[in-house]
Amino acid sequence: MAETDLAATVMVPGHASGRVLVLDDALSFWGGFDAESGTVIDAHHPQCGEVISGRILVMPGGRGSSSSSSVLAEGIRAGTAPAAIVLPEADEIIVLGALVVKLLDGKSIPVVALDAAMLASLATGDEVTIDEAGTIRINS
Repeated sequence: MAETDLAATVMVPGHASGRVLVLDDALSFWGGFDAESGTVIDAHHPQCGEVISGRILVMPGGRGSSSSSSVLAEGIRAGTAPAAIVLPEADEIIVLGALVVKLLDGKSIPVVALDAAMLASLATGDEVTIDEAGTIRINS
């Protein structure tokens, strides 16, 4: 069994493991994510209906309102958020949502940035682990 390690930039530290879900489009957590069910609810999103709860969410970026921070925070508190979020670059709104819950409740999900070339090496269904240092290990 081969393993591949990718070095990401840590925006919110943490440890997570799970199956990857690659989103085809940016997601706004405000109006696009149901924090009660952990489901993508934006009717116009290509992955509408997908459950992102517990997944390693790989997406091209966040979209929309600063209210996305509070919706992501609600999901983290409820245990319905992704296990981790991997982006091609920093997204302040997503980072803020994850940091606030970490600071107030001690719950966290890792949020990391991975350059576009390496991001493309992650595929839906891959089993990965992310450590505190931002190393993404693809277990194949």
